Amino acid sequence: MSKIRILPEQLANRIAAGEVVERPASVVKELLENSLDAGASRVEIEIEGSGTRLIRVIDNGEGMDEDDMLLCLERHGTSKIATDQDLAAISSLGFRGEAIPSIGSVSRMTITSRLQDAPLGTRVVLDYGKVIKVHEIGCSRGTIFEIRNLFGNTPARRKFLRTSRTELAHIEEVVKSYALAAPAIAFILRVDEREVLHFEASQSLPDRLAAILHYQGSFMEVGKADKNDYHAAAGRSSSIPGASGTGPSMACVHGWLLPPDAIVAGSAGIRLLVNGRAVRDRMIVHAVAEGLRNFLMKGRNPAGLIHLRLPPEDVDVNVHPTKQEIRLRDSQAIHQMISQAVEQAMQGHQKKLQSTLFRAAPLQDHRPQPEPASQPVSWQDKPPTTSLLFPSAPKPFYPESPAPAAAAPSLQTAEPVAASFSPTPQPAPTTQQTLPVAKAPGHGLKIIGQYDNLYIFCQSENGDLLVVDQHAAHERLLFEDLKRQFMQGHIASQTLLFPATVELSIAETECVEHHGAEIRQMGFTIREFGGNSFIISAVPAMAGQCNPGELFVDILARFGNADEKKGKGSILDDILASMACKAAVKAGDRLHALEIDALLTRMARADLFSHCPHGRPVLKHFTATEVKKWFHRT
Repeated sequence: MSKIRILPEQLANRIAAGEVVERPASVVKELLENSLDAGASRVEIEIEGSGTRLIRVIDNGEGMDEDDMLLCLERHGTSKIATDQDLAAISSLGFRGEAIPSIGSVSRMTITSRLQDAPLGTRVVLDYGKVIKVHEIGCSRGTIFEIRNLFGNTPARRKFLRTSRTELAHIEEVVKSYALAAPAIAFILRVDEREVLHFEASQSLPDRLAAILHYQGSFMEVGKADKNDYHAAAGRSSSIPGASGTGPSMACVHGWLLPPDAIVAGSAGIRLLVNGRAVRDRMIVHAVAEGLRNFLMKGRNPAGLIHLRLPPEDVDVNVHPTKQEIRLRDSQAIHQMISQAVEQAMQGHQKKLQSTLFRAAPLQDHRPQPEPASQPVSWQDKPPTTSLLFPSAPKPFYPESPAPAAAAPSLQTAEPVAASFSPTPQPAPTTQQTLPVAKAPGHGLKIIGQYDNLYIFCQSENGDLLVVDQHAAHERLLFEDLKRQFMQGHIASQTLLFPATVELSIAETECVEHHGAEIRQMGFTIREFGGNSFIISAVPAMAGQCNPGELFVDILARFGNADEKKGKGSILDDILASMACKAAVKAGDRLHALEIDALLTRMARADLFSHCPHGRPVLKHFTATEVKKWFHRT
């Protein structure tokens, strides 16, 4: 007698349900996808008892007649695909025809549907997979699915469900994801007759995302949406590429991300959509994180929405029973496209910040006029002979007696972006003197002063308060300079008057041999001195004030401890960030007005400035209204 036998259809459906229907949220997902495929413009979801007592999904889609309603209860009964070519280019959310029979096998299900032009509808009642009743009924156009007593015949599955709050949270996430995937469609979620979510069709996609994330600030827009993009779709037929017979001919990405330092309630993550389908994909998340590299603090993840649109034939959605995981044909090219789009979005965000904070024209070769002496700031008696920010700059000349502003010499720095600033010193009574603060055309800010030898307080032209972390700001500027020089082939170096000798371990010596080219490109000049000893005769010019041996050993340690999962670019960025951190002005360093002015000018003209390479914010902006609220003056 044969050991192999064919399982009964009822048992096969229950086994399939174990893959497709993991929890009540899985049922909501499958039914929502069917509603969107049917071209619905409004979907209502009603939940009772965390979804095990009742799940009701109501849509105004195209509906079904009696024959289609009975066929949809059969395994692999589908209207989405018919040939091998259709399977190679899936353009709909559902296609396998497993969801409805699988759900019906573990619940008491009622389906009520009516075609758009039919006078009456049809109702089908099932009891754990068995058809109990089929009859005509008067109903509204569209389809209503009612799922009662979910997992009633599989108590083991129900036993493994989480708490009611957890299951409801999963249902909310499903509704939110598809509300973002189809913003032209209205979604309403009710739990125990209480309205939990309500998204109107007139609501814009950024507004929906802001409501979901409980975020009130501005987003960074990634990429650009074309006229056929998903967010302009009026329904499912145009919201998914290929649903009307055609799909996108090329890949594109569009989305909205929170700024790196944005604070939102709860744990906001990133939501991913591929051709209108909510998915989970580590590669896409990694690409977004790469685009925000050197802007996200360690332990923080990107948040927002990324929608990837690809030709359907380049996406394999048939790799997971619940269709939540996908496989992309050219994942490396897509990764690069997403990361570059996010980088460009961050650059655009920086420009918007600059236009908001720094309201002056680009610095030209002219000298600013001093502010009236009615707003003095107390500084050191004389500026330092060597600038902490630009140690390689020539020493400026400061006259002993007051001179007209037009005749005063300007501060020249090693960088062409430094501000020309030449205040007229006042006679010093004791150890300090009062200098008028000039509003340089390079940044347009009024310098209030330095607090705790770390934070620079400024006032913008519209009266807002700006607080700058001097170390983080200088660190970012140095990092960008180092990175630019490295990409150009060589970081400017400075020859040491007295070469330094370092004794390395065997591992460090091997690291020098293995990464010698990168080390030379970073501005170091080294040569062997016998055994494991090396002589350092030149170091990066920006790090001229650092201990050469300590800086060199630190770089070798970072090369040796580099995570293999990181790309070469990430490793080099970490090293350059470390160099910039060591070379930047430190907390506790007292800066002169000229140095602060030069730092702000460079920030106003830099491409990237808002965060240090480790992701810490460089500045904090307080509007005049916020300050007044602190003191209840509004």
